Amino acid sequence: MSTENGSRAGAGSGSGTEIGAGASSGRNPRHWAVVPAAGAGRRFGGPVPKQYLELCGRCVIEHSLATLLEHPAVDGCVLALSAEDEWWTDTAYASHPAVQRIAGGTERSDSVANALEALSEYADEHDWVLVHDAARPCLTRSDLDRLIAALGDGSAGDGSAGALLAVPVHDTVKVADAASGDRVLRTVPREQLWRAYTPQAFPLGTLRRALARARDQGSAITDDASAIEQLGLRPLLVSGRSDNLKITRPEDLPLAQFFLEQQQEQGLR
Repeated sequence: MSTENGSRAGAGSGSGTEIGAGASSGRNPRHWAVVPAAGAGRRFGGPVPKQYLELCGRCVIEHSLATLLEHPAVDGCVLALSAEDEWWTDTAYASHPAVQRIAGGTERSDSVANALEALSEYADEHDWVLVHDAARPCLTRSDLDRLIAALGDGSAGDGSAGALLAVPVHDTVKVADAASGDRVLRTVPREQLWRAYTPQAFPLGTLRRALARARDQGSAITDDASAIEQLGLRPLLVSGRSDNLKITRPEDLPLAQFFLEQQQEQGLR
């Protein structure tokens, strides 16, 4: 298997085992990370994609990858990048043996599908795939522990539906009138509303089928769980920390810095 990677000392504290090494059938499911990072971040703006902006001494994507690669249960990571990406090779994980770089797609779901195709060459269809946003740098080890534990302790049922980190909605939510766009139509009861975060974890084979079905039907996919839902499955919501934010707009960057500094002070990183 070609991963376009060599090795680099000091890039992460994992075992350093090459991705896919020792993969075999007839074993307990393994855990693989998938990080779609081919987007240009149009809503953020600027000449440099948001995942490569400096944040607390590292770039955003290095923070996002660190928690995944340093977790002992994560066997490797498939990273989907744009063919025009000129920043990745300067990152600390560019030559990490547990990271496989592949070509991303036009949409996020295309990038995830490409990563799953590459992963299927050496992973089992029952292995867990943890899809995480490249621009979500504040994931803590404790949240990742909680998600992985839910996959293994039966909380996710038979496992086919998977699980995702999420946070209950506490704000009042309004629906705007479609005609005016800025007038309140109604207030939505929030008792059953959750904000979907990442990682989102599903069996490799199930997620591949879900994304292929959504593509064939032309369905809009806002996250990987929405594709799973279209199969009639109900993923488990695993309550996570609200500071696991996704950097989308310029004002999110200093907020992410604050969260990372607080996590550092609290011994969470």
